[in-house]
Amino acid sequence: MKRSELKQRKLDATQARVLDVQMPDGASWAKSLREDALSRLLTMGLPAARDEYWRWTRPDTLISAEVPKAATFSADEAPLFSSIDRLKVVFVDGVFDADASDDLSGENLEIMRLSDALATDIHWVRDAYGVQEKKAQVPVERPMATFNTAFATDGIVLRATGKVSRPVSLIYLHQDDSSEAILHHVIRVEEGAEVTVLENGPAAARFNKVMEVDVADGAAFHHVRAQGRDHERRAVTHLFATVGSEATFKSFTMTANGVLTRNEAFIDIIGDDSVAHIAGAAMGDGDFHHDDTVFITHDAERCESRQVFKKVLRNGAKGVFQGKILVKEGAQKTDGYQISQGLLLDDDSQFLAKPELEIYADDVACSHGSTVGAIDEEALFYLRSRGVTTPEATDLLVIAFLAEAIEEIESPEIVEDVLHRFEGWLQRRRS
Repeated sequence: MKRSELKQRKLDATQARVLDVQMPDGASWAKSLREDALSRLLTMGLPAARDEYWRWTRPDTLISAEVPKAATFSADEAPLFSSIDRLKVVFVDGVFDADASDDLSGENLEIMRLSDALATDIHWVRDAYGVQEKKAQVPVERPMATFNTAFATDGIVLRATGKVSRPVSLIYLHQDDSSEAILHHVIRVEEGAEVTVLENGPAAARFNKVMEVDVADGAAFHHVRAQGRDHERRAVTHLFATVGSEATFKSFTMTANGVLTRNEAFIDIIGDDSVAHIAGAAMGDGDFHHDDTVFITHDAERCESRQVFKKVLRNGAKGVFQGKILVKEGAQKTDGYQISQGLLLDDDSQFLAKPELEIYADDVACSHGSTVGAIDEEALFYLRSRGVTTPEATDLLVIAFLAEAIEEIESPEIVEDVLHRFEGWLQRRRS
C-alpha cells in the first residue's frame, strides 16, 4: 500500500474516532484552544503502528473507541506517600472527588480544578493551556497529547508563588473496570518558587494524561510519580516542561505492573545555568509493556540534563526506551547524560532501546549509553557464598541495579518509601 493511502486511512480512522468523543464545555477562549487542538489532530492523525516512534508499542488499544476492561486490584499495604504530610487532590476514574480531597489552598500556592479555570473569562491558564503541547509537536508528532488537549475533562491548575512546604499529591483511584480518564494539568512555578508534586494510583482502565510545567528563572520543580497496582490498566502520559535560567526540574517515575504504559516527556531548557533531570525505574512480569520516550532540548548555555532509565523484566515482559538529547547552536558548555539499561531475569523478555544525540554546538560534554543483560553471576556467587539464598541475592542485585535511577529523587523519605515498594514487589513474585 502506498504511503499516501496509509496516511489517508490513518486520517479517516482519526475522524471516525473523534466523533465518539464530546468536547467539554468552557469559556469561549477555552473552546477556541480545544478546537485548534482538534484541527491539528485531524491533520496529523492518531498514532499508527507504522509510525517511527510507535514501532515498538502498538497504539491500537489506546485509541480504540471501546475501552479494554481492567479489573481493579486491592492490596493490604497502604498507598504510596501515605506517611507524608501532603495536600491531597483525589480523582476517581478521572472525576475530581471534593469530599476525598483536602481544601485546595496553601501558603504560596494557588490551585483549582482545570474545568473551573477553563470556565472563567480571565485566568492565567488562558496563556498556558496546550501551549507546550503544541510546541512539542516538532520535530516529533505527539497526537495522543493533542487528543488530550482537545478532550481533557478535568485536571488541576497550579501556581506556586514561593516555597510550598507541603507536596501536592495527585491521587488517581480506579473503581470502574471500563472507565477512561483524560486529565490535563497546568503548573506554573514562579521566579524563585519551589514545589513538589506527587502522583500515584492507576487512575482508570485507560488513562490519558498531560502535565504542562513552566519553571521560571531560579525556580525548582520536583516530581515523583508511581504507576502500578491494577495490572490490566493501560496508560499514555505526557510531561512537557520549559525550564528557565538557574532553574531546577527533576522528575522520577516508578512503575510496577501495567499491561501497557507509555510515558512521553519533552523538556525544553531555555535559560542559562539550569538543571533538568528525568529518571524512571520499572519492574515488569509477564504481559507487561513499558515504553519511555524522552526528548530533551538544550537551547541555553551551561545547562545540565540527565536521563536515567532502568527496567527489570521477566516472564516475557517488554521494555522500550527512546531518548534524545538535542543541543542547539549556541548552547555551549552543555552537560548532557543519558543511560538506559535493561535487566532480563529470563530469556523470554525484551529490552529495546533507541538512544540519540544531535549536537550543533562545539563545546559540550554529552554521552549516551544503553545496555541489556542478565544478573551478574559473579556477584550472585559472592552473595551465595556468604549465606544469602539465591532468591534473596537476586533481589538485592535487582535493587542495586535500580539504585542510580532512584537516587534522582531528592527526598530521603520518598526514596525509602519507593525502595520499600520495590522490595515488596520482588518478595511477592518470589513467593
